[in-house]
Amino acid sequence: MPPAPTEQDIRAALNDVNAMLTNGNAPTFVSARVQRIMRTINATLPRLSQLGLGSEESYSVVATATDYLPEALQSYLRLPRDWADTRPIDGPKTALMVLIEALELLGVTMDQILDAANRSDAQALIAHSRFLDAKFGHSSDGPDLTLGTP
Repeated sequence: MPPAPTEQDIRAALNDVNAMLTNGNAPTFVSARVQRIMRTINATLPRLSQLGLGSEESYSVVATATDYLPEALQSYLRLPRDWADTRPIDGPKTALMVLIEALELLGVTMDQILDAANRSDAQALIAHSRFLDAKFGHSSDGPDLTLGTP
């Protein structure tokens, strides 16, 4: 079994996706969605350990960067542009519409995972703030920022 991809491997996969966008002459609205997903993945990478390296969320981030995103984009870019953008392939949906739906789903999922990764630090901040309030707080109306009388 091959080793799990490193953060460097994941960033290299995202660089490959970026090259696909450029070399494949992807439409602007496709590029914008793909780049949003890549930014979210990049923001999540340093926090993967907080999600648990073997967690479903961590796996989803890695798989999105190294498999799901590149495969969706590559499948679309291999098609002749006019055909992909105008011919229905799934009921009334064109390849472009199918791609956009896939990118939207990946984007929402990556946003949710980033939120989950950040939530643990946010919860720690809240807990610490409550501790400080319990230890030093004098009023539930808000902090007293005056120094008082000497």
